[in-house]
Amino acid sequence: MPIAQEWTFLSNHAHVLLCITREPEIRLRDVAEQVGITERAVQRIIADLEAGQYLERVRSGRRNRYVVHPELPLRHPVEAHRDVGALLALVLEPETTPRRRLKKTINCKTD
Repeated sequence: MPIAQEWTFLSNHAHVLLCITREPEIRLRDVAEQVGITERAVQRIIADLEAGQYLERVRSGRRNRYVVHPELPLRHPVEAHRDVGALLALVLEPETTPRRRLKKTINCKTD
């Protein structure tokens, strides 16, 4: 009997954006596997993120490379006073990059 997936604080849109921020040339198949959704769902989420200008797709040979725009505000009114970069820094900073490099990369203000 499969175990029901528990809820999480972040949406699949946030999970996809986090995966792409970690690895800008990641394959959609790999994003789907990491997030636990279908590749088609990842395609829809990326289309949403591109339409909202949070993400830009740049062709690199046969692959896509994604550019994240962290300066844009979070979308919900409760969190709109913060930008995407703050979320990315909160989740990714301890794991992936030194504080100064991440601040420079995503233009995030920290104390």
